[in-house]
Amino acid sequence: MKKASIFAVATAATFLAGSAYAGTLDDVKAKGFIQCGVTTGLAGFAAPNDKGVWEGFDVDFCRAMSAAIFADPDKVKYTPLTSKERFTALQSGEIDVLARNTTWTFSRDVNLGFEFIGVNYYDGQGFMVKKSLDVKSATELDGARVCLQAGTTTELNLADYFALKGMSYDSVLFDNADEVREAYLKDTCDVYTTDQSGLYAQRSVVPNPDNHIVLPEIISKEPLGPLVRHGDNNWGDIARWTLNALIIAEELGVTQANLEEMKSSKNPAVARLLGVSGDLGSQLGLKAEWAANAIGSVGNYGEVFEKHIGMSTNLKIERGLNQLWNKGGILYAPPAR
Repeated sequence: MKKASIFAVATAATFLAGSAYAGTLDDVKAKGFIQCGVTTGLAGFAAPNDKGVWEGFDVDFCRAMSAAIFADPDKVKYTPLTSKERFTALQSGEIDVLARNTTWTFSRDVNLGFEFIGVNYYDGQGFMVKKSLDVKSATELDGARVCLQAGTTTELNLADYFALKGMSYDSVLFDNADEVREAYLKDTCDVYTTDQSGLYAQRSVVPNPDNHIVLPEIISKEPLGPLVRHGDNNWGDIARWTLNALIIAEELGVTQANLEEMKSSKNPAVARLLGVSGDLGSQLGLKAEWAANAIGSVGNYGEVFEKHIGMSTNLKIERGLNQLWNKGGILYAPPAR
């Protein structure tokens, strides 16, 4: 009887694993592309360029997933979504993955039925004001009119911070970031609040960006990352390990430029990551070169960061917390073995 129970459990586990494997990955392969949910437009993170091609830090995550699955980074279709639309789109199956500067919270992870596959940007909410206001600190914002985006964690963080400081404010809500920026520029409000990364992105596209300052206070933890639906573990694993592969590649010194050379590395960790040895790809239902294809298409994590939002770009964001764990940051990936 005991043996029969063990066999039944094993059979059930195999069935469930097979069911998960036959889910989103097979659907994506059948239609020939990944449907990726992105922001409606945020400089450096996700926005169409002058040729209408989507590009940015979050976009490159979707491109890396596409390369891991199809050996082609361009098998992606993008669905621009507002903060209010994004979760419904993922729940309904309209998109396969959401890569849209979304904060990992308890309720989103548990109650909404999503699975955050990791953090690709450690952020925190901040404030931007015009230099002409001569404000040096968020503690000077008592009575301010604050522009922000509806349907985000920003609203509760703002309320908590002002209550804690004993200050009052008037909130002015909009559906998307472009509307918030325009209202701020037209003096509909005194302050623009969102994640600091978003503030740097918005400042980079306004006239005379040097006339606007991001205040020093960070009032929240905003771990941003891609997410998928609960219930398809294999698809979640592919998304998770695509992100991890880009981080591990930076740790190991594997770049877009030296990828082919590194395939002959004597470092066992490099060999496993690039599919020269081991069976990591088959465990995901992908080819052995899945990670190599992702890295070759977009670069390692550091390269993606510097290309789209780093100090050489208009955003000029320092790595900070998003630096590797062994270089003063907290960016860390589990070992690929």
